[in-house]
Amino acid sequence: MQSKRYLLAGFPFILLAGMFEVLPVLTTIIKSFRPEGGGFGLTLEHYVAVFTKPLYVSAIRNSLLISAASAAIGLLVAFAAGRAACERGGSVKKLFMSILNMVSNFSGVPLAFSFIILFGNAGVVTILGRSLGIQSLAEFPLYTIWGLMLTYIYFQIPLATLLLIPAFDSIRREWREAVNIMGGNDRIFWRKVGIPVLLPSLLGTFSTLFANAISAYATAYALLMNNYSILPIRIAEQFKGDIVQRPEFGSALAVVLMLIMVCSMGITQRVAGMTGGKKA
Repeated sequence: MQSKRYLLAGFPFILLAGMFEVLPVLTTIIKSFRPEGGGFGLTLEHYVAVFTKPLYVSAIRNSLLISAASAAIGLLVAFAAGRAACERGGSVKKLFMSILNMVSNFSGVPLAFSFIILFGNAGVVTILGRSLGIQSLAEFPLYTIWGLMLTYIYFQIPLATLLLIPAFDSIRREWREAVNIMGGNDRIFWRKVGIPVLLPSLLGTFSTLFANAISAYATAYALLMNNYSILPIRIAEQFKGDIVQRPEFGSALAVVLMLIMVCSMGITQRVAGMTGGKKA
């Protein structure tokens, strides 16, 4: 009887989750197998085109590369930042957490616009570099893959740091003291104890960062428009094209993107489970 009351209390949430999460996913999957123009029957021609046409193959490849690279770099920087914050502790850590919470919400179009103001063709840093004769700043490649990578890394670092700080808090001081008593230094502690303990959290954070990057659309579109081929941009242009709209093909691209995200999360969780099992 009590379980039925809990189920009844959770019914509004279940209804909303079904309407705004489950139903759109199912609709997208079904539409991806429909013929062009919404005709009857099922077809695989959209998926064949996704994996054979160079434009969409390059979009998948570029999305994978930029997502994996930005996630790895963001994770490395966040590891150093989270470690430093937890070791310092006190008011410094609280201030650092406040800044992270503020910066982590700065993404999308405002982030791209800020980078354009700083590093664009008439940006503040670009003009300063020209006046000082600093060629690397005067010709900063913002409107290329390197500029896009920089913006991705910018919003990856705060998110990764926020996710890693609770994991660093779980490392006990007694473990470090035990390593010191046995003659080990700080490097040995992190190689033998710290990183193995944090490995499941590191893998989970990498998976979150990868999914966060591969699904990002607003920043990339505001910065490069359609000049660089990544999956979110190719998906969006199928639904809002000025001349031709291909919702069935766009649905197939969306399903491929969802499969990539699910596979990446599944792989990292499997590896994290294996490492956790070995430690136990």
